[in-house]
Amino acid sequence: MNEAPVLLDTVRARETAIRLPYPASDDPAALLPSLAEWFGAERDRTTATIALPCPAVSPPAGSGARISSFAIRAVRGGVADRVTRDGDTLFVHTSRATFWQHPSPWLVAPSSGGAPIRYVVNGARRHPARPPKPAGVVYRRYLPALDSTFTLRSVDVGEDTERFHRWMNSDRVARFWDLRGTREEHAAYLEAQCADPHVHPLIGCFDDRPFAYFEVYWAKEDRIAPFYDAHDFDRGLHLLVGERDAHGPGKLHAWFNSVLHYMFLDDPRTQRVVGEPRIDNTRNIAYMHRLGAYTLKEFDFPHKRAALVVLERDTFFTHHGP
Repeated sequence: MNEAPVLLDTVRARETAIRLPYPASDDPAALLPSLAEWFGAERDRTTATIALPCPAVSPPAGSGARISSFAIRAVRGGVADRVTRDGDTLFVHTSRATFWQHPSPWLVAPSSGGAPIRYVVNGARRHPARPPKPAGVVYRRYLPALDSTFTLRSVDVGEDTERFHRWMNSDRVARFWDLRGTREEHAAYLEAQCADPHVHPLIGCFDDRPFAYFEVYWAKEDRIAPFYDAHDFDRGLHLLVGERDAHGPGKLHAWFNSVLHYMFLDDPRTQRVVGEPRIDNTRNIAYMHRLGAYTLKEFDFPHKRAALVVLERDTFFTHHGP
């Protein structure tokens, strides 16, 4: 599929058909790069229709079954919402919400959703056993507006302790995290997070330059669980931005959206992402609201007054998303 997309309908700009040759591999996933280019270029593009010429005159034996199979696999595989045919053209109709939930263009590591559900009891809490955390890069996304690639990778204690130590001892970060300490204390903290099956500590990078630390956690077995009706696959997020140049509006939107995108992609059973920022962390709370989250309530942790912020999967992908 090396032919450039041609816009077939210039009037309905948000429902334009992209003409591509019929994929020789017969794999609907071969359409994903063109969809990524289409939806990634402009955020207000809500749908795409890909027009695929298919055999119509003297078709080879079995071509009808081949086309039918392609249509079924496109819908079942999350590449399309529906597939229609008009004469010698197959139309693959895809919404923005469907496309951005397909993991293969972005998710580098195996999905947590591939693990079977097996319950364990941890203290007074019963929750699904969590799969092992992958090493290395887990998510990668090219951002055309920034001409930059955002990645998330699992923390490497040996590689990341020094920068984590520097970030935690900065006044700006310490105000909210209150984890000033020695290098040894910060190494021990990271080792504990890496060993904890319910927390996945991650480093965010732009073009392989680290700028932030994220803790993605399973809410059911976290300290937040007693404060709301935590579901089995709810995910939570703690974050700190260590490098000041990542606070600009363009970068802030890019990395915040991308981290949330990863959290929903990693397990399709995750229907909610939650956060518990300190109540005076108004920047964090306001930005979550801009992405479609709402504040369920305010509550008291032993160490802080917090806001319980909730983002629903459907809201993220349908109205705000990547």
